[in-house]
Amino acid sequence: MTTVPSDAGVVLPLSGRHLAVYLINMAGAEARLTAMQAQLAALDLPFTRIEGVDGRALTFPIPEFDERAYRLLHGRRTTPPEVGCYLSHVACARAFLDSGADLALILEDDVSFDPDLIGVLDRAAVQGAWWNLLRLTSVNRGRKYAVRDLGQGRRLALALTREKGAGAYVIDRRAATWIVTDLMPMRLAWDIAFDLEYLDGLRAAFVDPLPASQRSDHPTQIQAGLRAYKLGRSRYLTVLPYRAWLEAARLACRGTRLIRARLGLGPQPAQLGGTGEQA
Repeated sequence: MTTVPSDAGVVLPLSGRHLAVYLINMAGAEARLTAMQAQLAALDLPFTRIEGVDGRALTFPIPEFDERAYRLLHGRRTTPPEVGCYLSHVACARAFLDSGADLALILEDDVSFDPDLIGVLDRAAVQGAWWNLLRLTSVNRGRKYAVRDLGQGRRLALALTREKGAGAYVIDRRAATWIVTDLMPMRLAWDIAFDLEYLDGLRAAFVDPLPASQRSDHPTQIQAGLRAYKLGRSRYLTVLPYRAWLEAARLACRGTRLIRARLGLGPQPAQLGGTGEQA
């Protein structure tokens, strides 16, 4: 694996793609940073630390957050930890677009990896026509439908149901552009919003089995206390119809991709429509 300038990370040997690595780490979270440094060093993988946004330190309202849409679509009052998480991921996409890299591996600081991670990413990059966003973790257990063999027991796969969890994923420059434009301002939690690529004509895929995990010995910095931000039962009047529409659209869009793959027709061209989740 060849080291290239720091803003481009490494060159993946098989695909030849420049991979940048961005690690989200909150100020003061030294134990998490040390643990991730050790893991990434073992993979010979240089990275850029992106200081996580502390949502509790923000003074609302802010232009990056649409409080009304968040209430209607997500059913919660302004939730500072989720806002901070969301803006941290967007900051990674912006840093990537300012770099010379082709792909970006974005990591939260509580993930762990299988030893073959780099080889998996390299082989997946060869199959880059099938994805703009490559998911490496999930906190759900929905079925994954294989569309391409990656060798050594791994596959590129599609999920037809919602999969939350954004501990580790790879984006190309088209997906990064989508994140900093169509996914702003924030209207949903991050791991829901970035699972809606199909609404804007982009492609997402999973590596199956997953090569990374969000199970961690570190206490959560986001999920604790989120129940207190939920609105009353009236939230279901807007949230449930919206979620039902998303599920139907997901099944239709990704189902069409799966059928094309099974028929040997190849991926549909990805397009930036600009009229998806944030419309």
